[in-house]
Amino acid sequence: MWTVVYIAPNRARAETLKEKLVSEGVLVTIRSAGVPHQNSGGAVEILVPESEAEEAHEILTSTVLV
Repeated sequence: MWTVVYIAPNRARAETLKEKLVSEGVLVTIRSAGVPHQNSGGAVEILVPESEAEEAHEILTSTVLV
C-alpha cells in the first residue's frame, strides 16, 4: 500500500524531493493532488510504500528544513 508522505506545491519541487528519496534508497512515486493534467502548476503528492513511510518522512523533514 502506498502512503502520501508529503504534498509538494508543484511538480518541480516534487521531482527534486523524489530524487533525494531515491538516492537514499526509498521507492517513490508521485501523482497530481488536484486537477489531473494541470501541468506543473498544481500540488503533487509524494507517495512511498507504507513500510518506508517513517524513513521517508525523516529524510523529507531534514531536506525541507535545509
